[in-house]
Amino acid sequence: MIGEDVLYLTVRELGEKIRTRKLSTVELTEAYLARSEKLGPQLNAYATLTRDRALREAHQAEKEIAAGQYRGPLHGIPYAAKDLLAAKGYPTTWGARPFANQSFDDDANVIRRLQHAGAILIGKAAMIELAGGMGYRYGTASISGGAKNPWNETCWTCGSSSGSGAITSAALAAFAIGTETWGSIVCPSAYCGVSGLRPTFGRVGRSGAMALSYTMDKIGPMARSADDCGIVLHALAAHDADDGGSLPEAQAGFSYHRAAEGGGAPLRIGWVRNAWKDVQPDVESVTRNARVVLERAGAKFVEVELPDGPWEVAAGITISVEGASAFDTLIESGRVAELTDPLSRIGGYINATIPGTDYVRAQRVRRILQRKIDAMFETVDVLAAASLPIAATSMDTNLETDLAFADPLGGIGNFCGLPAISVPSGFTTKNLPVGIQFIGRVLDDDKVLAAANLFQSKTDWHSRRPL
Repeated sequence: MIGEDVLYLTVRELGEKIRTRKLSTVELTEAYLARSEKLGPQLNAYATLTRDRALREAHQAEKEIAAGQYRGPLHGIPYAAKDLLAAKGYPTTWGARPFANQSFDDDANVIRRLQHAGAILIGKAAMIELAGGMGYRYGTASISGGAKNPWNETCWTCGSSSGSGAITSAALAAFAIGTETWGSIVCPSAYCGVSGLRPTFGRVGRSGAMALSYTMDKIGPMARSADDCGIVLHALAAHDADDGGSLPEAQAGFSYHRAAEGGGAPLRIGWVRNAWKDVQPDVESVTRNARVVLERAGAKFVEVELPDGPWEVAAGITISVEGASAFDTLIESGRVAELTDPLSRIGGYINATIPGTDYVRAQRVRRILQRKIDAMFETVDVLAAASLPIAATSMDTNLETDLAFADPLGGIGNFCGLPAISVPSGFTTKNLPVGIQFIGRVLDDDKVLAAANLFQSKTDWHSRRPL
């Protein structure tokens, strides 16, 4: 029997055991499936398990590896994909009741690329309905129910990639795929104590994925470590001819190599003083200690401030208008009334009334912001701040009235298509995870990974277990 210690290993560690045939990929897949069947319903973590496909892929991987046809570090590694990614023959519900019986005849680009790398799909992760595209008031806004935080099951996992956070944190799979339009990788990674990477916009192809915001949606990994995220991004990053927002291959491709500790010039980190207006004392203390760790590791810090401007408003208008376009049929049909959350049922109608002039003005604001942010990176390699100003909140928290805080860094980062990673940086006095995030210039995914790897080489917060 494969024990919990193995299931909590990193992708790199599991891959090495599989490569050297010290670990059976079939047995590993069966162990993750058994754990998912036991704990998945308890956490509302999955929309569906893909048991038959997983075992078929696991047996194929085992035969290939035995025959010397090893594909790389993801070969034989079980993972879960957010339920807005099409998986051939299985329901792809987008977390929403109107699409409960929806299925597709082809896999999404991301799932095809992971299959090519030898990874094994064991399930579709639960998510907030329509990735929160109509707005939502509660973390229970999902056909699967509210995804529960493995560190405290009365708390939410945060963001539309809610199930991906629970799955990764509770070791129901070796890693999971999430998406972010504004916060839905960074937020659940921070709440759940895992590492989550939001790649540069356009680096990971989105064909076969539900669209929310055509110019802001991004797909990325959530895993045990930043190093694992780099391994997964290496497999995912490529031009996607069926995604109009995909970067050309020369820019989309990403070759990941974990830097040797102490190699190269010291990292220049811009410490963002105005990332958050109010920060919980525990979070402030943990984040301050994280900076000390990085300084002792040789990183050089510069105090920086984000530029003032209507950036969050412009980003919000962009998501609202593009979301209204993406879901126009659902809105016009009136089937939004079938959605779970009270705000979701009316949000689409509100979004559809935003004038086109406001949208165009928002895009002009975006170009101004991109120039300002690009200039910031002339003197620093990455920006850094607490991932969130708070730790995990209760499932019944009203997100409209009780969790309405400004998020300039999230808004700016997503509006400009910047890569970012959140990694665990400590715990509150109530034993809830806290995260620190690193944000880079467009295409500098390697630098945000370098900062996160440096931090994780000096700490063990990412190896802590909730269960």
